[in-house]
Amino acid sequence: MLAIIGGTGLTQLSNLEITHRQVIRTPFGEPSGALTFGLINQHEVMFIARHGYGHTIPPHMVNYRANMWALQEQGATRIVSVASVGGIRSDLLPGTIVVPDQIIDYTHGRFSTYFDGREKPVTHIDFTHPYCLKMRGHILEAARMAREKLVDGGVYAATQGPRLESAAEINRIERDGADMVGMTGMPEAALAKELGLSYAALAVVVNYAAGRGNSRDGVHLEAVSIVAQPAMARVKKVLEMLVESDGD
Repeated sequence: MLAIIGGTGLTQLSNLEITHRQVIRTPFGEPSGALTFGLINQHEVMFIARHGYGHTIPPHMVNYRANMWALQEQGATRIVSVASVGGIRSDLLPGTIVVPDQIIDYTHGRFSTYFDGREKPVTHIDFTHPYCLKMRGHILEAARMAREKLVDGGVYAATQGPRLESAAEINRIERDGADMVGMTGMPEAALAKELGLSYAALAVVVNYAAGRGNSRDGVHLEAVSIVAQPAMARVKKVLEMLVESDGD
């Protein structure tokens, strides 16, 4: 089953015909909220709002382990994460939608693995390709079918939040090779790898990163929702096509 994780700007899916909601308990605590089950174009999907349905959970406080565990436990095998990001690369203008292919992790202090108990053996995962290549392909094909232009590839920098970055931090992140910056890409992607889930992301550029474009003297937060709303409508069109083409 396909699961969708909604981030800032996508706390609910208007195109989801809801069948039921289910509260899940996990060995890692409670997820961000009840899982929502429903149909998109007669295909069953699962949905969870990463920050809670009232958008009350900041990025560093999200229980990523519980979220991913709950989705897998309820039958998800493929996951698409929707996240808002700031654009660093010059062509990633507000309103652009990207399917990233790499991650740099700047987060700290988050519970980032299922293999951290003393009674468990040391376990390493291959993270060469943090996103599932096949799932990325499904998303790009869905966008083509929906006639929506997506940017294929880009490096996502995951920062701690909830504050935005300084201009100097963005300069450093750009020198490190990142193209966009967000706060929720990690440890989500790594946890998906540990669980063997096919995971990829739709990154919606909602503003220029600090020191770039019209954020040169400050990020205009009041303008983010103006950009996010039409962009998320485009995301929903891609998701509608994704459920049609989704498969192993």
